Amino acid sequence: MSQRFLSAPSWLGATLLLSVLLALPSVAAARTLAEVKAKGAISLCANPDALPYASEKPEQPGFQVELAQAIAAGLGVSLELQWIKPRYRARLVNCDILMDSINDPDLYEGKLLLSRPYNHTGIALGVGPSGKDIQRFADLKKGQKVGVMVNSLTQIVLVQSGISTSPYAFEADMLDDLAKGELFGAAASPATITWYARQHPESRIQALPAYDHEPKLAWDVSVGMRKSDQALVDAVNKVLDGLLKDGTVMRVYEKYGVQQRMPSAAAQ
Repeated sequence: MSQRFLSAPSWLGATLLLSVLLALPSVAAARTLAEVKAKGAISLCANPDALPYASEKPEQPGFQVELAQAIAAGLGVSLELQWIKPRYRARLVNCDILMDSINDPDLYEGKLLLSRPYNHTGIALGVGPSGKDIQRFADLKKGQKVGVMVNSLTQIVLVQSGISTSPYAFEADMLDDLAKGELFGAAASPATITWYARQHPESRIQALPAYDHEPKLAWDVSVGMRKSDQALVDAVNKVLDGLLKDGTVMRVYEKYGVQQRMPSAAAQ
């Protein structure tokens, strides 16, 4: 499947996994802190083939998995991985946490508790060498076409701003066309763009943090805990505080070529 499951047409991008889980009617409730401690493990739902986010390859597990491993270690338990693909049935899903959950409780209708945010991200603008003078979406000139995910919030925002867009079903296809010069830019997650650039250095693509200038396309991410208890939230927050302070979160992201950004002050 490669990264195409991750790149489905949704402005949540890397958190598509969350929408899949919340749509499953018979998902079992996640464990409380006491139950996690008693079991000696906490489980993470992740995509087995979605680098740089997650992978079942032990030598390159992805930043979501590595961050979850660090959180589990901070809790004094091991990490269990629950690999999720669209074809899995709801009864097979019983994980405790999801990484990179958008830090907005209203999105989850009470089905998810959130940790403190640990990264600020959004929709970046991928450009090739010809885009060296671009810093924000507003810098784009008429006729400079940008690839967007079809029916996404990004598409709506850019079209309303008068920017020429071309809709795509998969971010990978969008970035391929950008590399071939068929697009001026590509609106996608910064992790996806930077990972693509690492795999294709000849493309000379770079990710510009255009979301810094467009609040509608920027958000913080947290650890999502499915129907758990406040004690687990508090424990995860304590671990995250330590991982942010000692630079672990930053180093994990950097390992995959992704810049970690401190969460916006308003969300903390």
